[in-house]
Amino acid sequence: MTLRPPPDDAYPYLRAASAGIRHHTRAQKHTDPAPPAGRPHLDVLHAHLTTVHQLLDHLAETTRPGHPAAGRRLAAAHTRLWQAAAELHDAFHLLPSHTAADDTEARTCRPERLPEGPPVLTICQRHLAAGHSIRRKTTPADHRQPRTTSCTR
Repeated sequence: MTLRPPPDDAYPYLRAASAGIRHHTRAQKHTDPAPPAGRPHLDVLHAHLTTVHQLLDHLAETTRPGHPAAGRRLAAAHTRLWQAAAELHDAFHLLPSHTAADDTEARTCRPERLPEGPPVLTICQRHLAAGHSIRRKTTPADHRQPRTTSCTR
């Protein structure tokens, strides 16, 4: 099997998404004073992370048969990205809601009933779906493993 280098315009959607996030980060840094994170902001970031989470899951599955070590690293990245998405989800629920009269009601994720609506409904549904995926493919011990790298200087 001969691997050809990807053309310069390979993966244009990933490049565009990365450029959009870079632009957003620069715009946030140059706003004086910089606005604090809000629920809609964290909802969009959570959507990005869970989408990359799905992509890493697919890449790990397709890479592992031919390159087991690389597949394991992609699977580890998949797990770490899930942890980042979980932290964003938790931070989302700790921020005040502008619609809830009793703010403690909006701070908890209750999968047994529908939340107050967007963006809570979407972030909780997305988070539960990603959680289902990660629980099928990992163990609690996978979440506690120390991060290592193969890079040397």
